[in-house]
Amino acid sequence: MAVCHDWEHEIIRHDFDSGNLINLLSLSRRPPLTSSMLCLGPPSAPLHLISNVNETSVNLEWSPPRSTGGRQDLTYNVVCKRCGPDGRRCQACGNGVHFSPQQLSLKGTRVSINELQAHTNYTFEVWAVNGVSPQSPGPEQAASVTVTTNQAAPSPVTSIQAKDITRHTISLAWQPPDRANGVILEYEVKYYEKDQNERSYRIIKTSSRSTDIKGLTPLTSYVFHVRARTAASYGEFSGPFEVMTNSVPAPIIGDGANSTVLLVSVVGSVVLLIILISAFVISRRRSKYSKAKQDSDEEKHLHQGVRIYVDPFTYEDPNQAVREFAKEIDASCIKIEKVIGIGEFGEVCSGRLKMPGKREICVAIKTLKAGYTDKQRRDFLSEASIMGQFDHPNIIHLEGVVTKCKPVMIITEYMENGSLDAFLRKNDGRFTVIQLVGILRGIASGMKYLSDMSYVHRDLAARNILVNSNLVCKVSDFGMSRVLEDDPEAAYTTRGGKIPIRWTAPEAIAYRKFTSASDVWSYGIVMWEVMSYGERPYWDMSNQDVIKAIDEGYRLPPPMDCPVALHQLMLDCWQRERADRPKFGQIVNMLDKLIRNPNTLKRTGGEATVRPNTALLEPGSPEAPSAVGTVEDWLQAIGMERYRDNFTAAGYTSPEAVVHMTQE
Repeated sequence: MAVCHDWEHEIIRHDFDSGNLINLLSLSRRPPLTSSMLCLGPPSAPLHLISNVNETSVNLEWSPPRSTGGRQDLTYNVVCKRCGPDGRRCQACGNGVHFSPQQLSLKGTRVSINELQAHTNYTFEVWAVNGVSPQSPGPEQAASVTVTTNQAAPSPVTSIQAKDITRHTISLAWQPPDRANGVILEYEVKYYEKDQNERSYRIIKTSSRSTDIKGLTPLTSYVFHVRARTAASYGEFSGPFEVMTNSVPAPIIGDGANSTVLLVSVVGSVVLLIILISAFVISRRRSKYSKAKQDSDEEKHLHQGVRIYVDPFTYEDPNQAVREFAKEIDASCIKIEKVIGIGEFGEVCSGRLKMPGKREICVAIKTLKAGYTDKQRRDFLSEASIMGQFDHPNIIHLEGVVTKCKPVMIITEYMENGSLDAFLRKNDGRFTVIQLVGILRGIASGMKYLSDMSYVHRDLAARNILVNSNLVCKVSDFGMSRVLEDDPEAAYTTRGGKIPIRWTAPEAIAYRKFTSASDVWSYGIVMWEVMSYGERPYWDMSNQDVIKAIDEGYRLPPPMDCPVALHQLMLDCWQRERADRPKFGQIVNMLDKLIRNPNTLKRTGGEATVRPNTALLEPGSPEAPSAVGTVEDWLQAIGMERYRDNFTAAGYTSPEAVVHMTQE
């Protein structure tokens, strides 16, 4: 029941106490308060505000407030603030930002904000208001979220200068772009003789804002263009900058000095040659992998003998990435047999591939639908550019692509049993625990390989795991993934598309930051899917309810007959702090230990899987140690017996004590 309130006198008392004479004088000009307004109050703040960043656009979605003030005229206002790199010093976004459907008096619970600046921090506030809000003297309530828009191509480089000019060398320097639109990864300098008019040019890449151009012809005019690159793409080249080399020869030195200089030059050249040859031999031994060779000056990537993933979206020409990482297959070698599914870009078919000199094999064929745009073709083939860099028994294998005729196709190995989630539902209860753990071990091994290559999947789920006839599971679907830079804290946000809430780590949902640790969270959900034979995580709960439950510390319970040790590993993967989650290498080792010691898998955590929302484990719930004889037995069952002495020293000597143990 609504509680009546004398808002008129409350307003007068508030204005009088605060000395707000202007409000007191204008009270007579306020609209009269109706009886409904006198009995009801303003709403509370909106709930569960979530955001989705799509390049330079942001979509906001929220739930109605817990209290509407008892009124039916609830609407929402959205406030946009552009903030500094540290998230502070915010100011209003201004008139250049576009809100759809509108910014004020929204009746729905979602809004799209467009025309934002790239690689910029924004804070959005959503205010719930009703007819009482303008007359309420109390502080209004709002929900807020801070996001960072995606990086974009930088603006052109300006202010190029020639610092030093000789007969054969020109030293250039320049200022960064006015709008970096992200972190500048490198600069590209294109130059050519003026008479050639770009018919023959050379490229030099550098991470600094200066470079020395050597080996030039004396008394010749050269034209230079410079552009910058972010993780999104290259910007446009600067305008032409023309410089002429000198004709003045080097100063003449005395004969004796000339001999000395000549000797030093020869010795120095020999030493330099030896160093270069040694470095080349060592680099060849350390790694056989090199980044796509865009030109003769491209730097090779070496990382302690481990291949490092190259993001195909950093290529100016996407076709170059496809040529580098995917093999072109003649369409006559492919025979399409039947359609087995519909993908984002077209049909998925099964068929056969017969390469010259090789036996015929079964393959899966993804085709690009007719009428595609250049962007759709680029996005379609980017998955092949990504898959072509991987070589692991638990990663789907790319056979090649067809790009020289239509339809454009991606050819991969054929996985007879299809997606893991559907396969598990079809074979509910037919596998032993050891077989299920073997499935989990294969997925973890594939993810360890991707993590070692500094690659973040971002969409790990049972539906994106494929199963062959030998029950070997392979990670697939690389459409959402992005590269992770050397900085362990660096993670790229999405380029668009919806985020799978039920599989995604809370920090990735809240801040759009993806790391290998967020993949570990998703792997924990995959574990739950496998042990429940393909049940839907969180059952019929809405996405908003899932976000709220996770934020409050609730976690999925063990599926039916799930070993305690496996559920404990799931809980480890679902630690709120991403630094507390295990690495994929540790997960593989844990699963190997369980497979080698099957007795540790005999202890299960429950009689059955309960469906209602109340089945979620409460925050801080231990894995039912009171059902085990002793603390030592419980620790051994969950694979943590090495911590026995720690528990004893801390006074946790009985299952009852462990049950009441807190995170502190």
